[in-house]
Amino acid sequence: MADSPGEVTVLLAEVKRGRGEALPKLFPLVYHELKRLAARILQDEREDHTLQPTALVHEAYLRLAGQRAEWQNHAHFMAVAGQAMRRILVDYARQRVAAKRGGGVVTLELESCDSGIGVDQSEEILAIDEALGRLALLDAQQARVVEMRYFAGMTVEETAEVMAISPRTVKREWSMAKAWLRIQIPSATPK
Repeated sequence: MADSPGEVTVLLAEVKRGRGEALPKLFPLVYHELKRLAARILQDEREDHTLQPTALVHEAYLRLAGQRAEWQNHAHFMAVAGQAMRRILVDYARQRVAAKRGGGVVTLELESCDSGIGVDQSEEILAIDEALGRLALLDAQQARVVEMRYFAGMTVEETAEVMAISPRTVKREWSMAKAWLRIQIPSATPK
């Protein structure tokens, strides 16, 4: 983590202003935090998978570095990083399911890292992603809360800060979203 919480926010502001030299300074400051986030995201995967948090962090960083940065603060950056990691796993799951069904090989940056995610787990990841897409159509705020709490592993307070809503609202939306997801996919409900 950064020497001071404000250091990351200052560098994020520099990146936002288009100062390319700020991004390489930012990465070492948030690296361990991103690695913990990746480990949290991967904790529900099979124990014998070979995709390590480090590979997920590096792939997410490459994707984030290619975006036009609009990060507001440290918590917002971590939320976006969590979303990027989720998309990487969803892309990988789609590749696994397509291969199972005889589809063509999809080239992904992670193809050299066999995550060991089974086809059943890949289908579960896709089911969660599809249900989250449907939830976003019904209630975008609830979908964002799920992304931040479940996929990015953010606390209620961190989620509230990023979304600029009260912690009480986050708790309410989280509770309602979990109930809706239990109905949609009973076998894969966020904790």
